Order: sequence, then C-alpha cells, then structure tokens
Amino acid sequence: MTHADKKKKAIALNYARYVDQAPHISAKGEGAVAQQIIDTAKAHGIPIQEDPALVSMLGKLDLNQMIPPELYQIVAEIFTFIYNIDDQASQDKSKQN
Repeated sequence: MTHADKKKKAIALNYARYVDQAPHISAKGEGAVAQQIIDTAKAHGIPIQEDPALVSMLGKLDLNQMIPPELYQIVAEIFTFIYNIDDQASQDKSKQN
C-alpha cells in the first residue's frame, strides 16, 4: 500500500426514497477499502462525486447511520445530480431503440 493509498477515503450513501427517513452511510473506508468501494461503484455504473470536505464530515458517522439534518442540502444536491444523470442515460438509451 502506498502513502497515497493510505490517505484515500471513500463513503457510500444509500437512500430508498419511500423507506428511509434520510440517506445513510452504506460503506466507508480508507486506503485499499476506499479503493474497493470506488471500484465497486464504477463496476455498477454508480456515479462518483469527489468532495474531500463532505467525505471528512460523513467519515465521522458510523456505518448505517443516517446523515444529520445539517448535511441534507448538500447530499440532496448530490442525489439530484445522480438522478439527472440516470434520467439522461435513460432518455439517450430510449432514443437509440
């Protein structure tokens, strides 16, 4: 593991709109674990948002812990961005068919 790997951090969020009250931490890790989280997201076509400040704040939370209200706005913006990407991809796919 290189020095850079030790500093790498990743947080995965999960949110089921009609089930969860708020998004929660579904995975988190540093170094090789962070890289595995990133690789898994990429393999499943999940968009990745790089935001070291947000990762630092979310990293203080426990696994499966819901995000606190003070992070709702920024996390909502990220989810909106992801939903828009998914919508665009769906529209592009339907135009090809």
